[in-house]
Amino acid sequence: MVPRVSRVLPSVQEKPRYVAAMFGRIATRYDFMNTLMTGGQDARWRRIVADAVGHAEQVLDVGTGTGKLARAIAQRHPTANVVGVDFALPMLHHAAPSQRLACADATRLPFADATFDAVVSAFLVRNLANIRNGIAEQVRVLRPGGRLVILETTPGPGGWLGRLFRLYFRVLVPLLGGLIAGDAAAYTYLPESTAAFEEPEQLAAALRAAGLEDVRVRRLCFGTVALTTSMLQPREMPEE
Repeated sequence: MVPRVSRVLPSVQEKPRYVAAMFGRIATRYDFMNTLMTGGQDARWRRIVADAVGHAEQVLDVGTGTGKLARAIAQRHPTANVVGVDFALPMLHHAAPSQRLACADATRLPFADATFDAVVSAFLVRNLANIRNGIAEQVRVLRPGGRLVILETTPGPGGWLGRLFRLYFRVLVPLLGGLIAGDAAAYTYLPESTAAFEEPEQLAAALRAAGLEDVRVRRLCFGTVALTTSMLQPREMPEE
């Protein structure tokens, strides 16, 4: 499927400012809308991401929002040190006070190289102005042998199921966004950015090009969401 170009979406230059402002506006209703839109499946998806982290001791959640994914990982791995970053400060204000959070841009992470055993994100990557640069930055802070886990929407399935999905996503979701979150524009951006996003196989190819291996794609919710996992190959020790 070829991604559809939408006039609704901001330009590449405008995207960071547009996305930050949008998430700032909907922060108070963000979690409720996610649960409503997905029929509660968002909690299951967070548990799947938490399982995919493995036995990581240092975990970074990029685009953490209100911190729900970071909390799910911390609950699944009580000994792990989980840090969340997001560039929309109003979203962070709705996270639990006990969480380790920082306001930071996903394309300029404030961490040294090879800091984390796992780097995760949920519904972040399609919001980046430059996806390849964003992936490269996540790889930079990942330790050799570490895991990169991406949960993201897909352009959707084909056939009648795809038509039904697009009807729901492009008509009902903006309506709900306007009625409940008071921001139909934000919930118009969601389906439009999803329709314009890459297929999971294209994202997987980008991860391989960034030096990641063992790239695997798992489609969820009738193929409307995909979990992509990968590993940064451990460096070979030089021979003496």
